[in-house]
Amino acid sequence: MLPLLNPILECSCYMPDLRPNHIQNVLKVCPMSETPKVAVTVAEMARMCGLGRSRFYQLIGTALPYPLYTVSTRRPFYNQELQQVCLDVRRRNCGIDGKPILFYSKPINGKPSAKKNVSAPKQQSHPDLLDSLRALGLSVTSVQIDTALKSVFPTGVQGIDQGEILRQVFIHLKKNGESS
Repeated sequence: MLPLLNPILECSCYMPDLRPNHIQNVLKVCPMSETPKVAVTVAEMARMCGLGRSRFYQLIGTALPYPLYTVSTRRPFYNQELQQVCLDVRRRNCGIDGKPILFYSKPINGKPSAKKNVSAPKQQSHPDLLDSLRALGLSVTSVQIDTALKSVFPTGVQGIDQGEILRQVFIHLKKNGESS
């Protein structure tokens, strides 16, 4: 077993706690940090520190201590002493190697805050025309209607009677066989 460094005594850096209040509060109110368990998994230790597993594994060996392993199952775990060392490293932003560490906070809800590319549903350009053509027995899409409108009325449909538009588009679609 590797000798454990006491991060409080051997850390050569001093960094004030400059994290946002919500991160400080999460670390202070975390029920696991008040009464540590006898043993926790690496994933649970990462959660206790407010880090993702990937970042936690990156820091093992340099800023955070290696976990212990059970002989029978070969699973890594952190005992109470190592849990306290990890929490002290996180709290002080100073690794067991004495170097300062910058932590980025994990979102509180546990999910990454990736920007989702959700586009608003497309508005149909001519919903009345679409409904009318479907009522006449054509199964068409709004794309087919837009294409037919551009073909039949290249200058636009402003000032043209709705009935005439419906008639011309219906004839165009039937003639070109674009509907079933």
